[in-house]
Amino acid sequence: MRKKILLLGSGELGKEFVIAAQRLGQYVIAVDSYPNAPAMQVAHEFEVIDMLNGEMLDAIVAKHQPDLIVPEIEAIRTERFYDYENQGIQVVPSAKAANFTMNRKAIRDLAAIEVGVRTAKYKYATSYEELVSAVQFTGMPCVVKPLMSSSGKGQSVIKSEADWQKAWDYAMEGSRGDLKEVIVEGFIDFDYEITLLTVTQKNGLTLFCPPIGHRQERGDYQESWQPMEMNPDHLLEAQEMAAKVTAALGGAGIWGVEFFITKEGAYFSELSPRPHDTGMVTLAGTQNFSEFELHARAVLGLSIPEVTLVRNGASAVVLATSESTDFPEFNGLNEAANVPNSDFKIFGKPTTRPYRRMAVALTYGTENVKELVEKAKNIASKITVK
Repeated sequence: MRKKILLLGSGELGKEFVIAAQRLGQYVIAVDSYPNAPAMQVAHEFEVIDMLNGEMLDAIVAKHQPDLIVPEIEAIRTERFYDYENQGIQVVPSAKAANFTMNRKAIRDLAAIEVGVRTAKYKYATSYEELVSAVQFTGMPCVVKPLMSSSGKGQSVIKSEADWQKAWDYAMEGSRGDLKEVIVEGFIDFDYEITLLTVTQKNGLTLFCPPIGHRQERGDYQESWQPMEMNPDHLLEAQEMAAKVTAALGGAGIWGVEFFITKEGAYFSELSPRPHDTGMVTLAGTQNFSEFELHARAVLGLSIPEVTLVRNGASAVVLATSESTDFPEFNGLNEAANVPNSDFKIFGKPTTRPYRRMAVALTYGTENVKELVEKAKNIASKITVK
């Protein structure tokens, strides 16, 4: 049962996955582009490489001969995964899924064209001139996103012609890897957004976690809460869409499937083939298994009979305000720890920069989620990054 897992990307989500995998007796090698990444601090071994360098990636795989490869970030030479899969290595959730979902173009075309789920009107651009043409196609307001980015970097809203150049420049700054292309999406007048954590199993039913609501700033989540109260018909529609897209990609694991919910119903937005940042709320014990425990069980082929809601919960992020290359200090922890029915997680990131996510505050209980969100925000405000 003990497997050797190569984790590609070692941020806070990867750290929680390593903890979950080790609790199931697994051996993990954490990989990232910088030393002392959060997951490296709890893994058995670690490697520091440029995962966009295919030869370096091949060398690490050959060196460790893992049973499983678990991607946790976007900036990886995912086209190499097909060869690893042919070597008999299990790629999570699958080589196709990892390759498609690391690129917004591939996953959007699969969802809208191949599977046929409802999405926003969209077009791609590889130059400023093509961006202008795409904006004229979608109309304003519209959203511009790099095809490869993370944590909302490079995303902006175009409201007038004055925003065109700024949006293009910002997208290029926030684009990860060597892919310099954007997607321009028509703006959807949505009531709210949800993340629908979806679990696909090797020998079991596809399961859905209770929907998670969230609020974003600068394209990155600030608070999340579970469950998100919503129209049961709209939830069922979102579940059907998530099941179709994940089935088309194949493989076992947890998926963070994002939807816009309008008065008419659900619109597919994005999909991540791994634990989702908004799903950190599950660390508050909202479910019988956290999203990280679900991911570990699914990729190892352990049966998951059901996912059930245990209690209401909320999360709020703690952000850095300045840049530093030294390990940060945290103030206010004792005050934060003194709040009943709450918790917080310090990620252990070795450096800071403005708006970098450094910790998360968690609350839980029988209160409604709005109250829990305010409580989580209050706890997060007590913690400062020095």
